[in-house]
Amino acid sequence: MNKIRTVEAAEQVGTAVIVEGWLQHHRRHGNISFLVLRDGWGTIQIVCENAETIAELEEIALESVVSIEGTVVAMPQAPNGVELHNPSVTVITAVSHPLPLTINKREIKAALPTLLDHAVYANRHPKRQATFRLSAGIMAGFRQTLNAQQFTEIQSPKLVASATESGANVFELGYFGRSAYLAQSPQFYKQIMVGIFERVYEVGPVFRAEPHNTSRHINQYVSLDVEFGFIENHFSVMKVLESVVTGILAYLEEHYQREIALLEVELPEIKRPFPHIHFAEAKALIQQNQPELATEEYDLAPAEERWLGEWAMEQHGSAFLFVTGYPMKKRPFYTHPENNNPAYSNSFDLLFNGLELVTGGQRLHTYSSYLEALEQANLPTEPFETYLEAFKSGMPPHGGFAIGLERFLTQLLGFSNVRYATLFPRDINRLTP
Repeated sequence: MNKIRTVEAAEQVGTAVIVEGWLQHHRRHGNISFLVLRDGWGTIQIVCENAETIAELEEIALESVVSIEGTVVAMPQAPNGVELHNPSVTVITAVSHPLPLTINKREIKAALPTLLDHAVYANRHPKRQATFRLSAGIMAGFRQTLNAQQFTEIQSPKLVASATESGANVFELGYFGRSAYLAQSPQFYKQIMVGIFERVYEVGPVFRAEPHNTSRHINQYVSLDVEFGFIENHFSVMKVLESVVTGILAYLEEHYQREIALLEVELPEIKRPFPHIHFAEAKALIQQNQPELATEEYDLAPAEERWLGEWAMEQHGSAFLFVTGYPMKKRPFYTHPENNNPAYSNSFDLLFNGLELVTGGQRLHTYSSYLEALEQANLPTEPFETYLEAFKSGMPPHGGFAIGLERFLTQLLGFSNVRYATLFPRDINRLTP
């Protein structure tokens, strides 16, 4: 007998098959029992009219692992258009403990802390399952788009000897009698690798020991990093980023229709080129239109970003907006300044529906400029000697960007908190599960 996944049932109408998974739902209606089995891909409804089998089903607890033999029948009103009839059920692993949450409803009715406390179970819910399939799709689309542009994927160390970005907190740990740090980003390594492959990207975890407790911050997240050489300026980088975002969304559209439908996602319409506004102009615009939101900081506050997102949609019909030219005071030492106004930088943030999604820009590329930048930042050269060696050896003008995977997913699905888009969040309060 053919063993199939739930999503393959529609192709097996009239065939006797075996499906295996978890008993998600059981409902009796008179002399008929309706079951829902969930596997790693989806669900299928099972209809049982045999009195003996119905009696046996009453003894099986929800979330027990079962194997069900039956015949696939076309049924337009059933979920996914098919059902399994005349079932024979075998229990593989019985559940004998109380379940921590109810996950057999359309939505999980639990507060975020409860959901996260029991994430090992809660993530079985079809909508949670679909959320993290889309996460996998974002990474797959990212890779596919860059592979087509002759980028090489790399994996850099996550244990490093010095902090990557001045001013940011780092996790320090003991390393055979000396100090090491968890990498804040692969920044130094991806720049070094431009001198080897010219075009590189990485998908991997990064760690920020920043004591934030907000809906937009976690202390470990997945960063989608890109770096490449022989650019003109940061606008060259923005052009590649546009292609990556477009490629990711096209990949989801092509390969994840079931998840998009289940989560009722409306993918943003892409209009290229994405609109852009200089930081100074953005600040002036906010001061003119929403003075109560304006800050004196050399950065954009979340409320300012949200307003700019609304402005971009209203003025340009775009869910995406580049803000360029951030002040050098708020950018890492390796950032290239604007040629005509060195107080500002050849850098950018990409806002997605009013949330900072991407940071990127042009980097310094000569050894002398690094020595000057480190001196201005009051940083010693010794911890950066390995990094600086690449620039002694000849590096082209280059730049790159980093996309926060969880933030992308958060905005795409309209979540109120980035933790909903994180498999097992790590923040200042949570180290389990």
